[in-house]
Amino acid sequence: MKSITVAELRQNPTEALREVASGETYVVTRHRREVARLVPPVAGAELAPARVRAGSRLAERPRRRLRTAGSVEELLAAMESDR
Repeated sequence: MKSITVAELRQNPTEALREVASGETYVVTRHRREVARLVPPVAGAELAPARVRAGSRLAERPRRRLRTAGSVEELLAAMESDR
């Protein structure tokens, strides 16, 4: 079991995490006190189900007719008449 300070872990997490993934356990310390342990994952355990990638749902939304007007007042009047 290896020991690493919070500052060391913050500066270079990649190396420590690579070693944890290969089976090493780390004790994380702050001011010489243990605050956490980095342990390898349990084989076959998933914290959350894998995400299913889906396409955009914007295509499913109804299209809106764009409105144009010469002035804001005309646009507001057209919107009021549609209600």
